[in-house]
Amino acid sequence: MSNYHEPVLLQACIDGLNLQPGGTYVDITFGGGGHSREILRQLDGGRLFGFDQDADAKENAQAIGDPRLTFVASNFRNIKRYLRLYKADQVDGILADLGISSHQIDTPERGFSTRFDADLDMRMNQQADRTARDVVNEYSEADLHRILGMYGEITNARTAASALVSARSNRPLKTINDLKNALQRFAPRGKENKYFAQVFQALRIEVNEELQALEEFLAQVPDILKPGGRLVVMSYHSLEDRLVKNFINKGKFQGEVEKDLFGNELKPLRSITRKPIEATPDEISRNSRARSAKLRIAEKI
Repeated sequence: MSNYHEPVLLQACIDGLNLQPGGTYVDITFGGGGHSREILRQLDGGRLFGFDQDADAKENAQAIGDPRLTFVASNFRNIKRYLRLYKADQVDGILADLGISSHQIDTPERGFSTRFDADLDMRMNQQADRTARDVVNEYSEADLHRILGMYGEITNARTAASALVSARSNRPLKTINDLKNALQRFAPRGKENKYFAQVFQALRIEVNEELQALEEFLAQVPDILKPGGRLVVMSYHSLEDRLVKNFINKGKFQGEVEKDLFGNELKPLRSITRKPIEATPDEISRNSRARSAKLRIAEKI
């Protein structure tokens, strides 16, 4: 557990769930179990489901060894199916701490960090087929341009895509250093770290289908939550936050909220947070991962 850093915005998450001691809760991004431990501390007769596709998270759940905790080794996009399997069709609260854990970033061989040289992997689920190496070596230039621009939000996405295709024509790009060397001269001077972080974000989102999984998960939330149940979501970049915000405010990902014949809005959730909750400077100084966190809370109508 030592390299699982402290959970971000822990108290705000717990407050947002509005915990009932006998309730049923789901932590869809179990990770190091930091949020889950606190939920378990406040349950009395309740139960908790923890979802995570990372094998390390499963070990952490086993280490907690609490009979009220059921660990589900799966991506949270499958939440409804598994909860039904465990006879928990509706729950009192769902917590999502999106993005990547400090542990995954700090494990060099996972290939998530720009700080270490390692294979281009970036899979959150180590059993998954597609790696970052597959993406940079096999995707067309047009597809690389699309994901670098859309998921990495880098301004020279077209040039970067062309550079990757050119570099791989000489020899496959196998490692993080191969990737960085191919793009080094296109990184803005003085902002190289930020640039590569955005490139890595783009590849990671593509490899793990993060935005598709988030959409699939959110679409299931209204069926899973009991009336008055809470959804608490923490995101770390604007693409995730936009999806969460739109779904909470409009009940869908694009377009305007639908209305019935009488002009009443047809949406399953009510926003509890007018603006997202962010970490204090004190928390950021202790936990750098909290810097970009945005927490939104909603209640099932």
